[in-house]
Amino acid sequence: MVIGFIGLGNMAKAMISGILKEQLVAPEDIIGSSATEETMAKVRSKYGIQVTSSNREVAKAADVIVLAVKPVVLPVVMEEIRDNVDTSKLIISVAAGKSCKWLGDYFEKPVKIVRCMPNTPALVQAGCSAVCKNENVTDEDLEKALQIIRSFGLAEVVNENLMDAVGAVSGASPAYVFMLIEAMADAGVKGGMPRKQAYRFAAQTVMGSAKLMLETGRHPGELKDMVCSPGGTTIEGLQVLEEEGFRGAVMDALEAVMNKSKEL
Repeated sequence: MVIGFIGLGNMAKAMISGILKEQLVAPEDIIGSSATEETMAKVRSKYGIQVTSSNREVAKAADVIVLAVKPVVLPVVMEEIRDNVDTSKLIISVAAGKSCKWLGDYFEKPVKIVRCMPNTPALVQAGCSAVCKNENVTDEDLEKALQIIRSFGLAEVVNENLMDAVGAVSGASPAYVFMLIEAMADAGVKGGMPRKQAYRFAAQTVMGSAKLMLETGRHPGELKDMVCSPGGTTIEGLQVLEEEGFRGAVMDALEAVMNKSKEL
């Protein structure tokens, strides 16, 4: 199996790293295209894969084609590779806001399309990806796609009408988690902690809290209550967050992401 990447940005590199770490294919069985010689040289040096400036070459050589470019570039890319794509090839798109039907219409013939919504923690093989497919994708094709996507984190199949919601909950939310970590660290600095130490403590606390919930399977509200002792310090801070509309602000932010995604 040859896996091709059209676009060699951060998400493509995260996927390539996961694929090679899990030894799904050898480096020589991955080919990627980029518009710049600098990017090609860096990717070739780091991962040992084949690189080219031709999207058509990638589409012709690959059994699985990963569209890892920005949504605005997709129409041009699909026009380029259309003649080199048929039902023998599986296409995986990581572009936000572009449905399987939208993608399929550009090829003007039956094609196998899997749509994937990954997030930036994929860069450290801790991603969270939603996956959906069109009617041409077989169970075997889907399993092949999931094997690739799971090489850099969690992947779950969802109905396509949920992709905008998933994009908000997992795709955009790392930015808000980073903002939370930054705010927590700022508070620590205000209280006298060295900044680097405050960042480590805040980040480890967020990571550990998520791990605790996932591994115990307990409801987040239950875990929150475990930290809140009667008459204690945590419940005082919790009251402030409730008064400031913390939950509502988070929900409003994610709803804004969903609405924007639907406009793309």
